[in-house]
Amino acid sequence: MNSMPLIAVDIGNARMKLAFFHREQNEGVPEPESLLTLQGSLPAWGRLQPWLDELGHGQLHWFIGSVNRPAATKLLDWLRANRPADPATMLAAGDLPLEVRLDRPDMVGIDRLLDALAAKHFRQTDRPAVVVDVGSAITIDLIDADGAFLGGSILPGIEMSARALHEYTDLLPQIAMAELDTPPPVLGTSTIPAMRSGLFWGMVGAVRQLTEKLAEQTSGDAEVFLTGGAGKILAELLGAHAQHVPQLTLAGIALAARHELELKGDRLLYRQARGRPPKNQTK
Repeated sequence: MNSMPLIAVDIGNARMKLAFFHREQNEGVPEPESLLTLQGSLPAWGRLQPWLDELGHGQLHWFIGSVNRPAATKLLDWLRANRPADPATMLAAGDLPLEVRLDRPDMVGIDRLLDALAAKHFRQTDRPAVVVDVGSAITIDLIDADGAFLGGSILPGIEMSARALHEYTDLLPQIAMAELDTPPPVLGTSTIPAMRSGLFWGMVGAVRQLTEKLAEQTSGDAEVFLTGGAGKILAELLGAHAQHVPQLTLAGIALAARHELELKGDRLLYRQARGRPPKNQTK
């Protein structure tokens, strides 16, 4: 991919995920060699430097996909203060090798586009795909059979919905829904189990319905890829056609990085091929 190792950074609204890519991986979807997750919308940095020290490398190239501007700014400030020699690239829609068939590609969340870029490589050739990212918000997007991003749907994530139930009612408590290893019972026999049931199974129903409706918008049998907090359990409930890809966004960042580095390499080769006359030579 490049002689300089790279760090892919996925900055969301609830956490920041970082992946280290070292080996040259010019074919297929890159696989991270090391992962770090920092919790919080503005995470503390105490674990970052020890993780970088364990990697045992000098200069690193950082590629960042962010939907959280304050957290991205804080990371860039940290890099300037602690690793000033490391180049950093904030990815935007125009940097991705992905056709976006919308009027304003620049207004689409970069996380959605990065997920689509990775899913485009994971899917079977010439098959459409639906991509579900279960985060603070749940995004469900459609990739056409030719690999173009067509748009999709956005709905509140399960934690956001749980908070809304508490904040917009008088008696319903705040409950934690972030860590779900198994589906809750459908029949809730008291308030909190009933809330868990409604929140979880309502999410499952919404994702299933939107996935099916979006798949109907394109020809062919769509593959379904899920990522994010509840991605694994949702994939199991949606059936055999659904695949869980835990690091889908990070894979998309690595693919975008590969594309950017290849473009820079092509530009360098082009300049070298053209050459420049010596300073003392006149035309």
